[in-house]
Amino acid sequence: MHILQALLCVSLVAAPGWSSPPTKGELIKRTVKTIINIAEITLEHIKKVRTKLPVAPQIEVSTPSIDGLTSITHDLALLDNELQSPFTELLSQIQADVSSLEGRVRSFAETMDCPIQAKPQGQTRDNSFPDSHHHETLMKVKLYLDNLILHKDKLKVC
Repeated sequence: MHILQALLCVSLVAAPGWSSPPTKGELIKRTVKTIINIAEITLEHIKKVRTKLPVAPQIEVSTPSIDGLTSITHDLALLDNELQSPFTELLSQIQADVSSLEGRVRSFAETMDCPIQAKPQGQTRDNSFPDSHHHETLMKVKLYLDNLILHKDKLKVC
């Protein structure tokens, strides 16, 4: 009986792919997939929040281009700061998502030895029209995440 158990253990340990740690390429692939999953979940949260807001006004926003991990980290930190406004309580789940995403990208960028800037300080904004501010902020985050998903290959470069 002990011999059978020993043979089973040896065969499991010697099984191809089970005993070796993942390669750097596999780790990059997994991390990119995780980042994209968080972005997709955040987009779903945005859809839910937008149904709770009054009808969206026509707002045009622009988002920075997706250049690589360094710029993505910076841009997500800026969006995170904007979502932390006291007038964005309704957006707390999206803020938590973006903060998590920024942290994941920042950690990945550090692992990839990319130059990372310090997190930018939050700025206070005049929020005389909180609903418009909510729509504008949600649109910025949505467009940026849509663009990030579209250009996910940029998550592999600094």
